[in-house]
Amino acid sequence: MKLFQKEIKLRSYPRGYHLITDVIQSQFPEIKLVHQGVLQIFIKHTSAGLTINENADPTVRKDFETFVNELVPESYPRFIHTYEGSDDMPAHLKSSFLGNSLQIPITGGKLNLGTWQGIYLCEFRDFGGARSLVLTAFGV
Repeated sequence: MKLFQKEIKLRSYPRGYHLITDVIQSQFPEIKLVHQGVLQIFIKHTSAGLTINENADPTVRKDFETFVNELVPESYPRFIHTYEGSDDMPAHLKSSFLGNSLQIPITGGKLNLGTWQGIYLCEFRDFGGARSLVLTAFGV
């Protein structure tokens, strides 16, 4: 059994949905040392999330942004956790809905994603800052 773990820091991204598959692969080359296994990705923040979805057409990312912002509007009048800004409580809810971790199969030293799949950082704050990810690859 092989086990590798690394914490990486992503640069600051603007609000939106950003493909980070290449960043993860370049900053965690240990994936290549796992023949069969799993990569677990965990984001250490409560106002951003992770998901896997379509990686080719950028309008998918824009539609995610539009839909999720309508689902959880910043103008919701009953939020009481507002002292960090109008985007803070909605960001916490969006993070909970989309999630803070992913598990991706590793096959032959590569992420076994579908042809049109990519890993997204879902940034829900206007100024979220740099985000930290814990990457854990394990297998044989």
